[in-house]
Amino acid sequence: MSNKPKILVLTSTFPRWDNDTDPPFVYELSRRLTKDFSITILAPHYPGASRHENLEGMEVYRFRYFWKKYEKLAGQTGILPTLRKHKLYLLVIPFFLSAQLLSLLHLCFRLRPDIIHAHWLIPQGFMAALASICTGIPFVATAHGADVFGLNSWLPERLKAFTLAKAGHITVVSHALYQNLATTQLHDKLSIIPMGVDSKRFSPALRSPATNRKNHPELLFVGRLSEKKGVAYLLQAMPQIIKAFPRTRLCLVGGGELAEALKKQAEELQLGNNIEFCGAIPNAELPNYYATADIFIGPSIQATGGDTEGFGLTFVEASFSGCLVIGTRVGGIGDVIKDGETGFLVPEKDSSAIAKKVIYALRHQEEMRAICENAIEQCKDNFDWQVISRKYSDLLNETIAAIHAEQKP
Repeated sequence: MSNKPKILVLTSTFPRWDNDTDPPFVYELSRRLTKDFSITILAPHYPGASRHENLEGMEVYRFRYFWKKYEKLAGQTGILPTLRKHKLYLLVIPFFLSAQLLSLLHLCFRLRPDIIHAHWLIPQGFMAALASICTGIPFVATAHGADVFGLNSWLPERLKAFTLAKAGHITVVSHALYQNLATTQLHDKLSIIPMGVDSKRFSPALRSPATNRKNHPELLFVGRLSEKKGVAYLLQAMPQIIKAFPRTRLCLVGGGELAEALKKQAEELQLGNNIEFCGAIPNAELPNYYATADIFIGPSIQATGGDTEGFGLTFVEASFSGCLVIGTRVGGIGDVIKDGETGFLVPEKDSSAIAKKVIYALRHQEEMRAICENAIEQCKDNFDWQVISRKYSDLLNETIAAIHAEQKP
């Protein structure tokens, strides 16, 4: 029997199988915490995924909540994009929430974890708050972005306030989220700890000599093809870039609800062989895409309803890989990109600014190399998984110890 403290991780985003395309950051953090904790994961089921498995020392449980073929509310796309695209999934939400809470309570009573770590304030944080009331088990909640920026109506605001009040501690992944949530009441239990990136997986060392000798610029975007990613503005910038550098190629990695509309836009702009829609690819293959790119562009915007980038992990992956990064002045992107020092920031929805910055970068290679080197050093100091997992380990241990101290007579 392990003497390690027990953590029950509650999440809606977790790899469903090997070579998945879903974001792996909860998995990457949790598996690194197995050094100091006994980790159990509770995530939603998805067709084709195992109900129970052991992954690198983590016990993973996936709860059923509807007829199997319709269990697609979470996975492949986020919950909010799924609801926007398929309104009928609104009918599934009550079943999802009920099954998540019942499964969480079952594991709490069976495992008696020392603490629950809930990723996203809604719905996981709210469910952890209810479970904490029923079981007395404390919880830590992590806000990633969409749960703060994208849920602003009356009911979500009340649920978030309840969750924040009940949490033993709250972490946010960027200063933008901190500023959104910080109040006098929360000041002492609110911390900024971003998600991390493995600097050994994403590295300039993967860049081949052939990549460095190529005679055409390679631009890259990685992310969901959704409104808040702002890809339409990048496409609008391409004719101006191509005019200056005719052999420029743009690779778009990712799928999403706007894929067909963006392909149509590319045709109307006559981008032809200058653009490639690569679709969603397994996470294991991403380092190779970054390694072939010269410039990574994330043209994110504030979407309808207020949602925007909570942090921007792809900028860290790109920086570690030796790419110059260009982003917009929204959300938490500024935590990664220091304008003119570790990359460039441009106004959102400004295609001309994107084009001018790309052209400037391609014409000033020596300056770009220095900026890329600065970016790698900054990312190693602030965003490498070794740094991030240690911060989370310390925080979780401190929270558990503080709560145990309060419970002593």
